[in-house]
Amino acid sequence: MSGLPPVMAGRTVLITADRRSDDLADAFARRGATIHHAPAMTIVHHSDDEQLVDDTRALVADPPDTLVITTGAGLRGWMEAAEVAGLDEDLRRALADAYVVARGPKAKGALISRGLRADWVAESETAAEIIEHLLERGVAGTTVAVQHHGSGSDGIDDALAQAGAKVAPFVVYRWGPAPNPAAVTASTRDAADGRVDVVVFTSAPAVASWWAAAEEAGVADEIVRRTREEDLLVAAVGPVTAAPLRAKGVEPLVPERSRMGALIRAVLLHYGDGADAAQRG
Repeated sequence: MSGLPPVMAGRTVLITADRRSDDLADAFARRGATIHHAPAMTIVHHSDDEQLVDDTRALVADPPDTLVITTGAGLRGWMEAAEVAGLDEDLRRALADAYVVARGPKAKGALISRGLRADWVAESETAAEIIEHLLERGVAGTTVAVQHHGSGSDGIDDALAQAGAKVAPFVVYRWGPAPNPAAVTASTRDAADGRVDVVVFTSAPAVASWWAAAEEAGVADEIVRRTREEDLLVAAVGPVTAAPLRAKGVEPLVPERSRMGALIRAVLLHYGDGADAAQRG
């Protein structure tokens, strides 16, 4: 157990993520947990996504007035896809004169590492803060390019379009169906029957897919009951991921920062791990 406190011993953690699932599994397993993995979605990566390349060519031909970067990983993936297509330098030139908005310090750092600047940073790292800032700035009659990372716009596209902007979305990876739907269905039954103690979600689409499987299996109400009686802990990486759970009557554990490490620490602290030990995890 690597000398770490086994605060998860005797507990089973269900991981619904595809991306970075190994990191989650290792962090909880090192604290004694039994891991079940049932990815609720698959990922189509940027290197396989012809739509992203086509959209990038269109952006190069018609540069935006404003650029919104929602994740550092998303920007890096976008630039890598552009490089594979021979468009990376053209893309940098197309973005050079845009007003650039970053959702948090990681997005800002990724911009700087790619030779771009951030004119404004959403310190709360929320879509709501980005929307408020751009609406106050005024977007009517302008073109706004928005880089998304898998789960969609978080309301950014619709809000800006309603304010009169032409919105160009760029999705760096896309969500596909679960690789093993039967395993997902089985995992919902396990969560309802008490064979799972913790369910961890890292994206809103995964919540929607997993919950649809629970409803189809007829166990959604029992899952809600177990969470309300605190027999089942449901954890979400951030408020966007938490929203569809709350809509179903589940109040998830949500870390203060929407980060994988913070999610892990929040679960460990919930089960009594000390702050120092949690930080090492």
